[in-house]
Amino acid sequence: MEDELSALTHNQTWELVPRPSATNVVGSKWVFRIKYHSDGSIDRFKARLVAKGYTQLYGLDFNDTFSPVVRASTVRIVLSIAISRGWNIRQLDVKNAFLHGLLQEEVYMEQPSGYIDASHPNHVCRLKKAIYGLKQAPRAWFHRFSHFLIKIGFNGSKADSSLFVHSSDNGIIYLLLYVDDIVITGSNVSLIDTFINKLRQEFSMKDLGNLNYFLGLEVTHSKKGMFLSQVKYARDILIRTDLHDSKPIATPMIVSNHLTTDGPLFHSPTTYRSLVGALQYLTITRLNITHVVNSVSQFMHSPREQHFQAVKRILRYVKGTLHFGLNISPSSNLNISAFSDADWAGCPETSRSTSGYAIFLGNNLISWTSKKQSTVSRSSAESEYRALALTAAEVKWLLNILHDLQIQPPEQPTLLCATQVPFS
Repeated sequence: MEDELSALTHNQTWELVPRPSATNVVGSKWVFRIKYHSDGSIDRFKARLVAKGYTQLYGLDFNDTFSPVVRASTVRIVLSIAISRGWNIRQLDVKNAFLHGLLQEEVYMEQPSGYIDASHPNHVCRLKKAIYGLKQAPRAWFHRFSHFLIKIGFNGSKADSSLFVHSSDNGIIYLLLYVDDIVITGSNVSLIDTFINKLRQEFSMKDLGNLNYFLGLEVTHSKKGMFLSQVKYARDILIRTDLHDSKPIATPMIVSNHLTTDGPLFHSPTTYRSLVGALQYLTITRLNITHVVNSVSQFMHSPREQHFQAVKRILRYVKGTLHFGLNISPSSNLNISAFSDADWAGCPETSRSTSGYAIFLGNNLISWTSKKQSTVSRSSAESEYRALALTAAEVKWLLNILHDLQIQPPEQPTLLCATQVPFS
């Protein structure tokens, strides 16, 4: 708590002023958390002072709140390029990132519990900079950081707002931003070191060295490239559901059993939504459960007992495949190959089809999905065309990312369909 208050004071986050009349004053509270390493050992104990942002009033003390985060496909593309070209991949962490954001609105907050000024006990904090818990804090931080990068010569990607590229005669740098976690790679090590020094002069940074644990992704380096997994994250889900000692199962679903809206309601919809959301994040490295997670995600509004049993089956499959993940290896070329398929009228209740694709950059899988189509297809050919259209849109977006990264694939993308469809 002392360290947190010291950082807030050093950053000149607020100033004490008399309590204004007819103005909203948000509360404050302390949040305590234990941070862990990827192996489960304790990293540090952390105290955070946060504002009770749920008491803010739109139009009075906040306006826009949206802040972009980097897409998983963008991360996989950048890692694939870095591994293929033998670049070092560095990771940085911004200390108290939200405290660097500049506020545009007048926001007042109660003094922190346990640290009330004895000479001015009734004063409140007029916030000059953002603080954790405020609705606009993520947006203010991203605005501050992105403007600094552009000021020193970076260009923001038009396809992904959290990707920044710096190109000069000395080399090229790629930067990925996910809130306060930063991944940097590039062709010139000294150029990257110079850039990191500039960041340290502007923000409080912690250099974590080579990339090894990022957003719950465990990164293992080898001579064959890089292996991404989520072992700790998956194990935490199993422990939370008391399934860590369950018997593993060989498949995540029974293909012949289609989920419907029949049967008794599940007694805890919140638990169901929490588990499915956790499984959705697990698909960042687990293509093999994407389809079944998409299936159970379609019943979030009103889950049934059969849907929860399907979720438990997925978790038992994850129990037996904890160490599965995604391998990224060096590629001699950076051509895009896309594979598309569709399950015609696979939903027994709506007769809608499911589209799926897997897209490779060279040898590396960089994007995939399983998604129910928005309309009913009247033939298998029509469902295949809709799946191809979805795949083509993703390929186009990936080409835009590669263009922003100043990468030109040597050949045109190849789209392959599982069923032969007529083209004119």
